[in-house]
Amino acid sequence: MSELHEAAAAGNFDQVEELLRQNKCNPNQKDVDWSNKTPLHWAAAKGYTDIVRILMEHGARPCLRTDEGWTPAHYAAEYGQLAVLRLLHALHAPIDQEDNYGDQPVRIAEIYGKKECVHFLNKAAVESQAYRKMAAQKGITVDDTDEEWAEKYKRVIKTSKT
Repeated sequence: MSELHEAAAAGNFDQVEELLRQNKCNPNQKDVDWSNKTPLHWAAAKGYTDIVRILMEHGARPCLRTDEGWTPAHYAAEYGQLAVLRLLHALHAPIDQEDNYGDQPVRIAEIYGKKECVHFLNKAAVESQAYRKMAAQKGITVDDTDEEWAEKYKRVIKTSKT
């Protein structure tokens, strides 16, 4: 776990800010010992909106996935972090991606009984789809794909079929 992962997981905003300001850590580094979580996954799960925001301001990609295919939105949904989900949505982060098992964050929120998150995510998913459609029409790039995970997942599916 990198110093930035630890600071994000602990909610130490000042340390996160200092590490990012000094370019000492990559905000998109995946921790192989923790299912390839990024600092953003940790901050989202813990509900640290200020850290989520500063990580994204410094290039953290909210589309990056863990080994199970979870985005930061999946973790926020699991723990009922409605403020984080609202922030991710406001920043056009993918909040409706499916994990390895076909579950979107809204399904995770349903499983864990996070009713406010379910209500919000149902509405936000429609808005996200509309935004992606508009972005495609206007040629606006939307960062919603973890290329490394997609390639790895494709190989796993191909191997399991043979």
